[in-house]
Amino acid sequence: MAFERTLPNERVSTEVVVFDHHDDIAWLWLNRPQTLNATTEEMVTAINRALDELTEIPPRVLVLGGLGRAFCAGRDLGEANPEAEDAHAILANWYNPLIVRLASLETITVAAAHGAVLGTGLGLALACDLVVTTTSSRWGSPFGRIGAVLDSGGHYFLANLGIPRAFGLILLGELIDGNQAFEYGLASRVIDDARFDEELDRMVDHLASGPTQAFLASKRILNTERLPQLRRILDLEAAEQGRCATTADYQAGIRAFIERREPRFEGR
Repeated sequence: MAFERTLPNERVSTEVVVFDHHDDIAWLWLNRPQTLNATTEEMVTAINRALDELTEIPPRVLVLGGLGRAFCAGRDLGEANPEAEDAHAILANWYNPLIVRLASLETITVAAAHGAVLGTGLGLALACDLVVTTTSSRWGSPFGRIGAVLDSGGHYFLANLGIPRAFGLILLGELIDGNQAFEYGLASRVIDDARFDEELDRMVDHLASGPTQAFLASKRILNTERLPQLRRILDLEAAEQGRCATTADYQAGIRAFIERREPRFEGR
């Protein structure tokens, strides 16, 4: 049985993001389980509000995860209007700043990625310093199935796998499991579903009791190369998504996704 996350002590919350900050560890849970935590502008705003709190009293570790059956299945296209929306602005104003902010936090970050890790979810997970995933998770960015351009920094993250493998994931819309994500270098560790919480807690406790300033120094060093490249790719993705959004294939693809049918692409 695939892993499904619930809040501790049988808590229930109607907030789209649940944020807990206790002592040295903060937990930020995406909480739209009925949509596999597909993101909305409301959710992005809530994540940023939680990150604002971290600047006041930074934890030694931040864990980002999803409640229910998935980490995050991407942007919620139920709120999309492919014929009228500004695809460039959606990325440039909402999603790209969040990816950069997460990657540059002065806090060690851990993505607890189970279930669907797709689209925007892929970008959010890979913007973290460490990525821990379950064996049953499903990774990918099948944007081509809806006529859209891979975004959320996906081109930056996947290019590090090598161009042939990146094109396989991008052009063929392939999905990989947690073991493959680890093999490809997308995940820091893959854990059997039954032991996921136990091993995650052990890792987080280890990080929170470690030499935090040394960890952050390494993060700053690695980010001197990573962040400028990531920002450049995000800008290019936003520009190309804006251009692609004017094409018939983009509009046909997203409309077909919303209407739960197969699209017909005409190459224009």
